Amino acid sequence: MSDAHAPLETLPRSLKILLGTALLALAAFPFVGTDYYLQMVTRMMILAIFAMSLDLLQGVTGLVSLGHAAYFGVAGYALAFLTPPGEPVSLWWTLPAAVGASALLALIIGFLVVRTHGIYFIMVTMAFAQMVFYAFFDNKVLGGSDGIYINFKPEAVLFDLENKKVFYFFTLALMVLVYAFLRRLLWSPFGRALAGIRVNEHRMRALGYGTFNHKLAAFTLAGALAGLAGFLWGAQSGYVNPELMGFHMSAHVIMMVILGGMGNFAGAIVGAFSFEYLLHVFKDLPQVAGFNLGKHWQLWMGLFIVALVVLAPRGILGLFASLLKDKSEKQGPQT
Repeated sequence: MSDAHAPLETLPRSLKILLGTALLALAAFPFVGTDYYLQMVTRMMILAIFAMSLDLLQGVTGLVSLGHAAYFGVAGYALAFLTPPGEPVSLWWTLPAAVGASALLALIIGFLVVRTHGIYFIMVTMAFAQMVFYAFFDNKVLGGSDGIYINFKPEAVLFDLENKKVFYFFTLALMVLVYAFLRRLLWSPFGRALAGIRVNEHRMRALGYGTFNHKLAAFTLAGALAGLAGFLWGAQSGYVNPELMGFHMSAHVIMMVILGGMGNFAGAIVGAFSFEYLLHVFKDLPQVAGFNLGKHWQLWMGLFIVALVVLAPRGILGLFASLLKDKSEKQGPQT
């Protein structure tokens, strides 16, 4: 694998400082932002957790899944089914239950799909996700195409998640914890084995590693973390529908990972924030000579990502790392 296309696992010091500054800005944002933008940034952080979960598969292990949204949506539905119409339920058991439901689904599907490779793996993950999608879409008992409303956010006792600022900080804390956990996992023996599987699975198997078990564990963990994001999405929006587990949602999270840069998890966060910001920018484009530019936002998003992949294979984070490196090299030591 060429250096230009290898995942950016080690972050330069200057980039770490930049990301730390961005984290401080996120911590201060609720005190200056309006409720509308508070909700928007909260949604970005939820999608960042979702993108990090896929990056564990795609960027670290080298498994490209077109059905990752299934685990995202199932956790949201789990929260909806567990929440009665007239009162909130406890966060402390609904969150593990929802995440557990996604992990169990990922374990069952993963047991079947990680035996496949390449294009077959991609297509089988998409096929299973479509099966889950239509199971909810065509079944009125499960909410059907109309979806299900969640009237109350989970009750935490120690803090009030109905308060937008509290929910914001709760999501921020979970995003940071997931990032710290995955970065630690990346440099653990298990994480290095996953990286080795991405580079050359046959060699890892020859060295005595159980690649099937490693991939299945990564697939299950990625599904569980996607479930965490889906739980937060359902709690914030108060509504879930089958579109949360549809193909478009899986495609969007893949674009987030590619956009930010694969294999380091900070790139997934940057990609999620960038994707959501660009989505709003492209949707708000004006009409020009009777042509509605905003209506065709998918076209502009696609062109942007293609240009980024060509010009910066490591994504936005890799581009920043290269620019900061070039700047420091040009300055050089002063004599």
